[in-house]
Amino acid sequence: MRLLRQKPLIQYSIDFAINNFSINDIWVNSDDREVIEFAKKQGIMTLLRPDNLATDEIATVDVLKNQVMYFRENNIDCDAIILLQATNPFREDNLLKIAIDKFEKTNRKSLATFTRSESKLGKIENNFFFPTNYKPGQRSQDLEKSYYENGLLYITKCDSILAGAIMTADVFPLICENIESSVDIDYLEDFIFAETLLKLKYDEK
Repeated sequence: MRLLRQKPLIQYSIDFAINNFSINDIWVNSDDREVIEFAKKQGIMTLLRPDNLATDEIATVDVLKNQVMYFRENNIDCDAIILLQATNPFREDNLLKIAIDKFEKTNRKSLATFTRSESKLGKIENNFFFPTNYKPGQRSQDLEKSYYENGLLYITKCDSILAGAIMTADVFPLICENIESSVDIDYLEDFIFAETLLKLKYDEK
């Protein structure tokens, strides 16, 4: 609910959903009653998470399982879930259209968005550093291509969610190349970065 350029963070994901779906197909799932009431005021359907799914240790797939079971218990038809995390506010307008098209044409059980990593990565063991994706002295631009989940969007078949997976073994990797796709707000520094990007965007207009 923290304001990002005068709009609650969650509103960015809600707006993206509203611009792409019938409001009857959008759900907000949260353990926070303030978030639930905020969504209800916009006519969005909600599901208040039970206490056992409201801890930091709970995996996202367990929350989605609860949502799918709710659908089935209430005879709500749903073949796949499109997950839009509130901590990822910036999505390109055509992202969902491209994602659904790829998901349907490839006949995969899941799809996730990825961003290319430009980092030189390694591991530290017994106070020694061991590079894992480069050789010492190698230029960043010559790194073997590697990617990370950016969290922007996931599509997963409901049966796969019930089996315990958001990203299945056959996940289709949809690559995002714009800088805004890398914004995933977990810490205050991420929030400040998002504010900076928005300020630059609006100052240019």
